[in-house]
Amino acid sequence: MTLRLYNTLTRGKQEFVPLDPANVRIYVCGPTVYDFAHIGNARPVIVFDVLFRLLRHLAQQGEWDGGKGETKVTYVRNITDVDDKIIRRAREDFPGMPLNEAITRVTSETERQFHEDVAALGCLEPTHEPRATGHVPQMVRMIETLIEKGHAYPTDGHVLFAVGTFGDYGRLARRSTDEMIAGARVEVVPYKRDPMDFVLWKPSAPGEPGWESPWGRGRPGWHIECSAMSDHWLWEQAKPSLTKAGLGHPHMFDIHGGGIDLVFPHHENEIAQSRCAHGTDIMANIWMHNGFLQVEGRKMAKSEGNFVTIRELLGKWPGEVLRFNMLRTHYHQPIDWTRASLEQSHSILFGWKERLLGQGMSFLQKANLKTYAGYGVSDFVVTALTDDLNTPAAIAELHSLSRVEGHTAPDEFKAFYGTLRWLGLLDDKKMADFERQTEARVSDPIVEQLKTARDEARRRKDFAEADRIRDELIGRGFRVMDSPDGTKVEVAR
Repeated sequence: MTLRLYNTLTRGKQEFVPLDPANVRIYVCGPTVYDFAHIGNARPVIVFDVLFRLLRHLAQQGEWDGGKGETKVTYVRNITDVDDKIIRRAREDFPGMPLNEAITRVTSETERQFHEDVAALGCLEPTHEPRATGHVPQMVRMIETLIEKGHAYPTDGHVLFAVGTFGDYGRLARRSTDEMIAGARVEVVPYKRDPMDFVLWKPSAPGEPGWESPWGRGRPGWHIECSAMSDHWLWEQAKPSLTKAGLGHPHMFDIHGGGIDLVFPHHENEIAQSRCAHGTDIMANIWMHNGFLQVEGRKMAKSEGNFVTIRELLGKWPGEVLRFNMLRTHYHQPIDWTRASLEQSHSILFGWKERLLGQGMSFLQKANLKTYAGYGVSDFVVTALTDDLNTPAAIAELHSLSRVEGHTAPDEFKAFYGTLRWLGLLDDKKMADFERQTEARVSDPIVEQLKTARDEARRRKDFAEADRIRDELIGRGFRVMDSPDGTKVEVAR
């Protein structure tokens, strides 16, 4: 299958051809760990988790290695654990504690919360998840290289990137200099040669986290972190195998992803730093960005009263409902996050779960379950996703599969469940829990009493009372059937 992805850099779809057929490499900007992640933060995590799954599936099918199944996929998502927001939060939450200790408390706790939240959303762990503070030496070396090549300059304890030395600056965002200055809310300070120049290194105040460098004690700017970490994990760590295979493309990788809000200035600055430091024509071959998220038709903001965290939503909705709701909109489009859409997503998934049970799939009897591979993945769904992660089209295929009769087309119906698993929407545990809850509803003492009362009413030929009880059972969400053994009920499907 040919995978086509929309490239923000070229403003069009293009066929994905990995730089190294044996190792597909992708980098996605991760969280700054100072507070609970909000639902907007969840969108790139879910979107690029689906891409990760798709790339691994295509690699396992031999898409890029002639069927040998040897291609691997390296997915890197970073953790930003040094930042002004983190320092401010640490001071607010732990005013009497030494700052470095308070920062450690904030970042470790927030990182733990983030991992719990995205796991509940059905996301796989990335191959590597580097922390910025673990890669300061790489950042210092990159800054030194930029200074040596004339693309950066030290001044007043800072080091700044000289934007005027990079002719392609603004190509990703496609903005004029005036637009970029306005968009970046450029800070005018005396040590800048040009208003657009941005910080690579800045001094640390006494008591703040900092590292020794040729320019004094300080800490890195935000943009240089991702340039250094992506190069370390997607080039330096991959270099031995690339060299052995005789492949070039130094300091380049396949896909860089993130939210549309990162196009400028963050990703624009990453490109400038990386290309100038390494002398390459590209940093990443394809740049992918998910669209904005708003809540109930408005931009999400604490001042609007509609700021919603993943943790808050998980207290009200199952993680698979949040994930499914996100995937019902194409990643490239803006999404309006509403209660109505969540209710519809919940209803669809509930129906699919009941459909699985209604076709005789028992998840409580583990002996009857086959392995994951035994279920397979729908080629129709995969084909939809190879068209720039077209999740709405993939979901339409799932609707079609859900209508298949298990006894007449068992392979297709197994592929329905296998595909739901593959997409991170369901698993055996969730289905076993649902089956247990369904059985508990049917065997509820009140339901048993109503069934007995209805049977007695029918024996008395009190059909009005029998009909009333039937309607009450239907109102409780059951289908009511008459049999020689009396009233039988099952959860309505």
